[in-house]
Amino acid sequence: MYAWLRRHPKLVDGGLAAVLAFLGIVSSLATGNLTAVPLMIALAVPVTFRRAYPVASFAAAIAVGALQVLLNYQPSPTDLAIVILLYTLAAYTPRRISVAGLAICLVGSAAGVARWMPGQMGLLSSVLVGSIMFAGPSLIAWVFGDSMRYRRAYYTSLEDRAARLEAERDAQAQIAAAAERARIARELHDVVAHNVSVMVVQADGASYALLSDPDRARQALAAIAATGRQALAEMRRMLGVLRRDEDGTEPGRAPLPGIGQLGELLEQTRAAGLAVSFTVEGVPQTLPDGAALAAYRIVQESLTNTRKHGGPRATAQVTLRYLEDALLLRITDDGRGAAAASDGAGHGLTGMRERVATYGGWVQAGPRPSGGYHVTARLPLASSAPRRAIANTSGAGAA
Repeated sequence: MYAWLRRHPKLVDGGLAAVLAFLGIVSSLATGNLTAVPLMIALAVPVTFRRAYPVASFAAAIAVGALQVLLNYQPSPTDLAIVILLYTLAAYTPRRISVAGLAICLVGSAAGVARWMPGQMGLLSSVLVGSIMFAGPSLIAWVFGDSMRYRRAYYTSLEDRAARLEAERDAQAQIAAAAERARIARELHDVVAHNVSVMVVQADGASYALLSDPDRARQALAAIAATGRQALAEMRRMLGVLRRDEDGTEPGRAPLPGIGQLGELLEQTRAAGLAVSFTVEGVPQTLPDGAALAAYRIVQESLTNTRKHGGPRATAQVTLRYLEDALLLRITDDGRGAAAASDGAGHGLTGMRERVATYGGWVQAGPRPSGGYHVTARLPLASSAPRRAIANTSGAGAA
């Protein structure tokens, strides 16, 4: 109901105007002054439009109030409409406008006291009655409205700042992803382009010499094979050095790591002081070399983030679940789950997602409801890969 009323403010204000008009009509009927009924209605109607047109509504109510004083109609509950409209003026318009409205109300209060109680009391008593009945409520309404305007402006500035920070964060993530893609493209060009060019030239030469000079054609084909093997070796080295380890060293000359090297990774992690357990569920199957490397890097990055953000007493759990068509990795810890995403700025998580997306998978990461952090990744298995036992993962048991 509250949300619905907030979406229909004119309905709320119309109800308030109806109540004020009803009270004014009852008061006029009680005093036998039927000619004041239209004036009470005219005084209450601007309340309906107070949020959409605060200045015009206030001006209309002031004009009706001035006519009430001029015709010497006695005060009624409907006069609260002017106080409500003054509050709206202070809450929704600049201060210079609301201050002018407050001054008009104070002058009108003095005029009302002079008109309705001429010579009935002394000067001090008139000032006191005017302050309590008219000037006091106007001043209080203006203070509350001005305070509301200030708070609304403050909250708006906070929302704008949060939106700007979110936009800057998204822009930084996009820049980081674009820079990573550009770096990979440069590496691929430098490593592969030369060897592929040589292979194309040799293949053209072999096609021309295939019939006229078979020996030369065989030499060209042998050169193509050798160049291809060299290109594959350099590609593997490039993939190995594409990302640096946490300490800044490069594992570029070592064979590409995969599922079989998780045992060594876990032993290194335990040696660094992080207690970690390892579980394999389902029937182990082979993965393409690139997907196996992606699985290894995801586990490595997740454990690195646990060491960085989880705290000295954090423990981790690595689970590999082999499904019929995919490998599901889940790395959880019980450390400080509110720690920032990978690498503080989210670059590590961005790298995980780009690496897994290459093989048609996905990555989810975030704090756990029970505390700690989790990273879950899904990597599709090769459809034609034979099922066989996982390579040696010695030392991968429970910590």
